[in-house]
Amino acid sequence: MSQSATLTGIACALGAGLAWGLVFVAPLMLIDYPPLLLAVGRYLAFGLVALPLALRSRRALSQLSAADWRRAFELAAIGNLLYYALLASAIQRADAPLPTMIIGTLPIVIAVCANLGDRGIAWRRLLPPLMVIAAGIVLVHREEAARLATLADGHGFNFSAGDTLAGALLAIGALACWTWYPIRNARWLQARPQLDSGVWATAQGLATLPLALLVFAVVSATTPADAAFAWPLGPTPEKFVGLMLLIGLLASWLGTRLWNRASQLLPTALSGQLIVFETLAAFAYAYVWRGETPTPASLAGIALLVAGVLLGVRAARPR
Repeated sequence: MSQSATLTGIACALGAGLAWGLVFVAPLMLIDYPPLLLAVGRYLAFGLVALPLALRSRRALSQLSAADWRRAFELAAIGNLLYYALLASAIQRADAPLPTMIIGTLPIVIAVCANLGDRGIAWRRLLPPLMVIAAGIVLVHREEAARLATLADGHGFNFSAGDTLAGALLAIGALACWTWYPIRNARWLQARPQLDSGVWATAQGLATLPLALLVFAVVSATTPADAAFAWPLGPTPEKFVGLMLLIGLLASWLGTRLWNRASQLLPTALSGQLIVFETLAAFAYAYVWRGETPTPASLAGIALLVAGVLLGVRAARPR
């Protein structure tokens, strides 16, 4: 792994994290919309954005094998739709702090699982950056959980022990899906270095579209009529459609393309740690949207996350 390839891979992972962070601020901008509708809207937009891109790349897409398309549908079903369905359900059952904390362990879980399979980085070099990232995650999420709990108390929200347990189990399921996705995707791409990252992102978008349409139809058929919410576009349809298309283009297609490239260039144990860029971007966008400044504890957590990434990059360098 050359230094230029490493730097390019890190830059692509950073770009993917900046794009994916938009997904976490969208619910704040569309606070009146149910999480499941936001998830389905995102992936419908991803599929629709992929259609014109597919016309431009139709020659390259025609060269994909049947195995490639099966893998694209598999990644779309588990890493996209199932992941967000589980996460949205977890938030609805147990509120945001607990699922957010569980999903926040992704950089650790992905790096460990990837290294168990690939043994790409010696454990004595991998564990120190993971411990620093873990400390940063605890600090940042503890502050955010305390803030959300205060808001919940102020609005009289109450979640039973059963709801909390169900939410935790659903969040663990979402964690498993999003741990599986980048490892599976990276191994597929690394075995096919000739596969263009943009073409592969478009293929996943095309695979996502029929699945998202199916989920949308099921949700529409099973959602009871609610006079307070104009299904499916809600109270601000222009804002909803515009944001979904923006997220479909930037967070889904561009983010996937950049992550695909990073997955080709970096060891999976390192790229797994770099998912922390998504967490950093999500918190940065949230602070800007809320017009708040991070607390000292949050800043310390963010500093630890950045330090952990730098240590992880150093650990991945060949001696």
